[in-house]
Amino acid sequence: MIRPGHPALSVARQCALIGLNRSSFYYRPVNDNASDLALMELIDRQFLETPCYGSRRMTAVLRRAGHAVNRKRVRR
Repeated sequence: MIRPGHPALSVARQCALIGLNRSSFYYRPVNDNASDLALMELIDRQFLETPCYGSRRMTAVLRRAGHAVNRKRVRR
């Protein structure tokens, strides 16, 4: 709907007309790398077995399995 090279309307004006933030227009998602996806799969698998595990216990399980993770990464 937005044309960056429009001769009469700037991108800012076009975004305002349709009610879209310019930051949303320019946002490009970051691709997840393979190691992050593998870690998320391990966390999901463990969570299905033990849904009561919090971030601290999940971090301990992953560290025992040989993964170098910290609690912040597991929570995220």
